[in-house]
Amino acid sequence: MAKPQDERTLVLVKPDGVIRGLIGETILRFEKRGLKIIALKMVWPTSEHIDQHYPSHNEWFSNVGSRTSEFFKNKNIDVKEHFGTENAVEIGKQVKDWLLDYMTVGPVVAMVIEGMHAITTVRKLVGHTYPIEALPGTIRGDFSVDTPSAANVEKRVVKNIVHASGNEDEAMHEIEHWFSPEEIHHYKRADEHIMF
Repeated sequence: MAKPQDERTLVLVKPDGVIRGLIGETILRFEKRGLKIIALKMVWPTSEHIDQHYPSHNEWFSNVGSRTSEFFKNKNIDVKEHFGTENAVEIGKQVKDWLLDYMTVGPVVAMVIEGMHAITTVRKLVGHTYPIEALPGTIRGDFSVDTPSAANVEKRVVKNIVHASGNEDEAMHEIEHWFSPEEIHHYKRADEHIMF
């Protein structure tokens, strides 16, 4: 296992974050926490690029569909009325189609972040996937109030400002998908010797 301080993750500032001018604020949150930006670029992705970023297997579709169904159930909203099905895989496929549409409406800022338990730390800083559930002090909790009950009824994704890899396998796939090895840089922050 690599040292915890060398862990890497991928973060995307999504089109809503870019358009709203939240790139700097997002980066600031990570850097203030002691994380290091080791790759950074702005890209206007194609549908094909986004399709390859997100998984296309039934387990992922089922997970997305189940979370959506659960949220609807907790809000007393009929999921079948809005999706035409209660099948979690089919719901997940619809959500992925909306992701492809949304993630290509404008540029995104992609970055590789390195640091102490970067995957978990970044996920905590980003906040819950659904901004309405995200705690104040997180990026989503401070800058968005969107919710699946509004988004999915309008046949769109939840606008939640950022994407952050969920685990090591995702991080590895996503970093390789967005960056070549030559685009990833190695350097020491001036305060690394104090932090860990």
